[in-house]
Amino acid sequence: MHATLPLLQPTDFPSLRRARLETVQVNVGYRCNQSCLHCHVNAGPRRREEMDAETAAQVLDFLARSGAATLDITGGAPELNPHFRDLVRGARALGRHVIDRCNLTILAEPGQEDLPEFLAGHGVEIVASLPCYLEENVDGQRGPGVYARSIEGLRRLNAAGYGDPGGGLVLNLMYNPTGPFLPPPQASLEADYRRELGRLGLRFNRLYTLTNMPIQRFGSTLVSRGEFDDYMELLRSSHRDANLEAVMCRTLVSIDWRGCVYDCDFNQMLDLPLVLPGRGPVHVRDLDPGLLEGNPVVVADHCYGCTAGCGSSCGGALEPGEEAT
Repeated sequence: MHATLPLLQPTDFPSLRRARLETVQVNVGYRCNQSCLHCHVNAGPRRREEMDAETAAQVLDFLARSGAATLDITGGAPELNPHFRDLVRGARALGRHVIDRCNLTILAEPGQEDLPEFLAGHGVEIVASLPCYLEENVDGQRGPGVYARSIEGLRRLNAAGYGDPGGGLVLNLMYNPTGPFLPPPQASLEADYRRELGRLGLRFNRLYTLTNMPIQRFGSTLVSRGEFDDYMELLRSSHRDANLEAVMCRTLVSIDWRGCVYDCDFNQMLDLPLVLPGRGPVHVRDLDPGLLEGNPVVVADHCYGCTAGCGSSCGGALEPGEEAT
């Protein structure tokens, strides 16, 4: 694995300051039932990092203290963490919205047979990664048979009530490019997904596009192929200042499996912790939410991935009506 952080620093990325906190994103561990080429977490079946019960309780305590409206749970495959369902129940008991970042194939894993009903019963929004609507592209990026298992996962979620227009159970899909290029315009790609998946009788609410980040597994692959510099030039040349106001790090904190706090999930993977003036890195148990607004965001060159073209975030394109460059 090639380290990419030395290639991303120093940086001339514009300085950012945090706004009011809206989302607490928690990465409950890096274990996953898949190993995807584009994965910025370097997640996989052999990873053993996993949030424990004490840290999960500290996350819920911070969620209550922070006033943030949303708990966004990710991984790895977050459902593999034994405390995943406790986090969901605890956040819903606080009246918070919950998002599950689901890879769809987890629904076929032993012990997850009741997962669609559990998520539906707690009104959890699902953001399901499906990097393409074509079988050859999905299997090429994620491994043989992943497309078929993903389609079956979508069928199970639809059967539980997810994706119905006007319904209360939200199922959004997430697209990643299959190589070192920017996503196409989100609105037109969503129409393609809706047409192709509709032929299979499948429903979803929205499609999000996410730019591949030049870090961890994807970044290392770029280095191995001699494509890292060209990809960074694409991101830098496609930067739009207008996207700076909407980047997710301004309204989100990212908490890792140990409880350490970061400005975003990408910084977490580069081990670039959130830094409070005069205090340095901080653990979630000690984090005062009142100190976040106005605090500088830690940036490096990978941040151009969020401001290139239409922009990119965990909620999809920042300018969904614009054309990518």
